[in-house]
Amino acid sequence: MVAQVSRHLMAVAAALWLAAAPVGADEPPIGAAIEGVPVFDAHMHYKQDAWGPYPVKTVIELMDKSGVAMALVSSTPDDGTIRLWEYAPERIVPELRPYHGAAGSSNWTQAQGMEAYLADRLARYPHQGIGEFHIHRLDMEDRPLLVVVAALAKARGVPLHIHSGAEPVRFFFGLEPALTIVWAHAGMSEPAEAVGQMLDTYATLYADTSFRERDILGDGSQLNPAWKAVIERHADRLMVGTDTWINAQWDDYEGLIALNRRWLALLPRETAEKIAYRNAARLFGREIPPRRPGAE
Repeated sequence: MVAQVSRHLMAVAAALWLAAAPVGADEPPIGAAIEGVPVFDAHMHYKQDAWGPYPVKTVIELMDKSGVAMALVSSTPDDGTIRLWEYAPERIVPELRPYHGAAGSSNWTQAQGMEAYLADRLARYPHQGIGEFHIHRLDMEDRPLLVVVAALAKARGVPLHIHSGAEPVRFFFGLEPALTIVWAHAGMSEPAEAVGQMLDTYATLYADTSFRERDILGDGSQLNPAWKAVIERHADRLMVGTDTWINAQWDDYEGLIALNRRWLALLPRETAEKIAYRNAARLFGREIPPRRPGAE
């Protein structure tokens, strides 16, 4: 009788574990081993305010301390991205942010000379994406420029990196169905179910999860169920990021990467490695050794 009860309890415990287990329930979570996995930071900025307190050498040192092998960087102005790329071209994937001078997140689509600016910077430097740029609301007066932006991305074979809700993402795919788009912050305020539906719909839509880490992490012991469902379906198109848009993010850079490792630790190794670095490396045609930088 005792043996039967014991077996029953073991069966119940196993069932509970499977119900709560993250993606790939037949595989154990990577757990503490995530600390040895490299990270590709797919959402980094190096804005002018950071140049003094965080020189390029310091940025690379922070990446090393955090186990970040590579980063996708856009900056206000673009000169910041180029500074980092020139200092460490093997570590930095540059993308072109439109913001410069008086052109910022709220008015870049109306800025005079924007088309010429984008064309000039893309011709001068090896940007592998256009963005990250904001579209707070779609305005059909902006359509001519957005058509040009989509055409530039298509012609160069590079992704757009868009900070927006779902509607602008649909708009760009309507302009150019063959585009590749990185959805910044996985939609920022869009619910997990909406993010999953967008990824279901568009096969060349990726998402960086910067600023969504705590949503995904849930109670800390298991993933939020809605986000777990998204990861189960789309582990091949999710990437992590830190979004160093202000110096406070640089101040806590190691903490931000550690936060990402917390939720990645709840995933099986194969899934965790895809999201930590393999997906971004594949998207941008880079090679990253499967060991944390600096590991012996």
